[in-house]
Amino acid sequence: MSVLPVSAIIPTLNAAASLPATLEALRGQVAEIIIADGGSSDGTVELAQAAGACVLMGGRGRGPQLRAAGEAATQPWLLAMHADTRPGAGWREAVERFIADPENTTKAAHFRFALDDAVPEARRLEAMVAWRCRWLGLPYGDQGLLIARDFYQALGGYEPIPLMEDVALIRRIGRRRLVPLPADFITSAEKWRRDGWYARSARNLFCLSLWFAGVSPERIARVYTRRR
Repeated sequence: MSVLPVSAIIPTLNAAASLPATLEALRGQVAEIIIADGGSSDGTVELAQAAGACVLMGGRGRGPQLRAAGEAATQPWLLAMHADTRPGAGWREAVERFIADPENTTKAAHFRFALDDAVPEARRLEAMVAWRCRWLGLPYGDQGLLIARDFYQALGGYEPIPLMEDVALIRRIGRRRLVPLPADFITSAEKWRRDGWYARSARNLFCLSLWFAGVSPERIARVYTRRR
């Protein structure tokens, strides 16, 4: 089985607990894995290097990290994803079908949001995210983003901003050029268990509201950090 002509680009910061599962799911499936690290002190870099990933060291912040990884990518397709998210069953087949269609070189795709927790709160959150994607055309970075590198570059790539880099790029893509893929991207629910299911979801919604109100990403990042 040949590898996919895809560069997986992943920003990390002290992700040693979750990154191994992500790398294991990608190993042998994509042509290139690029880790852009923001200064981890927990062995994340060493884990990534041992797994054969290309590791970039730079400034902290998902926007700058993803931008650096995208600029370093060599494959015709990019798969942007979070370090605590791993592809679920059927993801490779979904990617193969998407990239085989020439019309999709000017579109982007995202996966279904799923959490690795069996509690009812997780299922309710998954349903809310599905609604947001269906009616607002607004998937987040933890759902993965599959996009042709040329199209990504034409859009200007990820903005080097501390927060909301995924929303900013999705808005430039436009909902008519977004394609949902029939496979899960499974994210760790640890953040919701730690912060509270409703509290964390409310905070995320508040930050999104600030973005649409025109508040700067820098101010939103301060709010996001303060409310953790």
